[in-house]
Amino acid sequence: MTTRDRLLALTVVLLWGVNFLALRAGLDRFPPFFFAALRFLLIAIPVVVFVPRPNVPVRWLLLYGVGFGIAQFAFLFMAMQTGMPTGLASLVLQSSAPFTVVLGAVLLGEGVTRRQLAGLAVAVLGMVAIGWDRAQHATLLPVVLTLLAGLGWAFGNLGSRLAKPPNALHLTLWMTVVPPIPFLVISATVEGPTAGWSALADSFNMDGLPALVGLTYVVLLGTIAGSGIWTALMSRYPAGMVAPFSLLVPVVGIAVSWLVLGEQPSVLSIVGGVIVILGATAASPPVAPNVERCAKLGACSTTTPSAFPHADDSLSEPPLPPPGLRRRRVAVRVR
Repeated sequence: MTTRDRLLALTVVLLWGVNFLALRAGLDRFPPFFFAALRFLLIAIPVVVFVPRPNVPVRWLLLYGVGFGIAQFAFLFMAMQTGMPTGLASLVLQSSAPFTVVLGAVLLGEGVTRRQLAGLAVAVLGMVAIGWDRAQHATLLPVVLTLLAGLGWAFGNLGSRLAKPPNALHLTLWMTVVPPIPFLVISATVEGPTAGWSALADSFNMDGLPALVGLTYVVLLGTIAGSGIWTALMSRYPAGMVAPFSLLVPVVGIAVSWLVLGEQPSVLSIVGGVIVILGATAASPPVAPNVERCAKLGACSTTTPSAFPHADDSLSEPPLPPPGLRRRRVAVRVR
């Protein structure tokens, strides 16, 4: 992975770490399923009108939307609504990283190096250390719900990877078209047909300002900016190379929760955060020089065998290389 793309991945880490505070502010005001519908609906309406639909197979767009949009946030919001602490939620959700690596290897045939396995093991060890220290503040059900949210995120990662969009931002924006209607139906059924709309109508005052600011952050920075960059990285690199960066999100989430909410981490949590950083770094090794040179110029792609028959038949070809550069298709295999 190039230095530029590593910095982009770290930018997403920062945006998503702070995003948990915004989610907490919104959930303190709105019912969880309605809040999920609202965050996607605010993006989906202008997207349908102004943004061309990405030239990707519908099945991969739906997989991305159902996994990343519906499953992840349905389970995450239920977990936070039933008592999952903000910092611990940011930690447990990063189970998406090992889930993604495993699913990528099993379903897509992506190779996993020993260094990646070792790095993931170290990072998971750090997560266990932090989780062990903070588990006393959460019951079992919220933790299980958050793990299911991480699994949904992992399937969403595979959907964006298989889509190989010519424009990653367009794919991210059109992903938001999938969740609103299902979430509105669930909200009306579970929370009541007027509960969410009443909460929204009562939010346009000083008491509701934190929730509206949180909603704005989630829409603009957490979804459009963060997910757009993340999708671009997932389309350029194997899932196992990008996903480990998500292990750094709880480090930011716990630190911000400490500063803003007063959730002071213990020494064990700090040590665990350092271990997570080291493991995530090791799990994302640099690619070979010729692949890195191609990636900088946007003139090559990595290919991996797929467990899905004809998964790539209808995908658009990668962009043509710049003049003077001979196009090479590089297959990255690791043992």
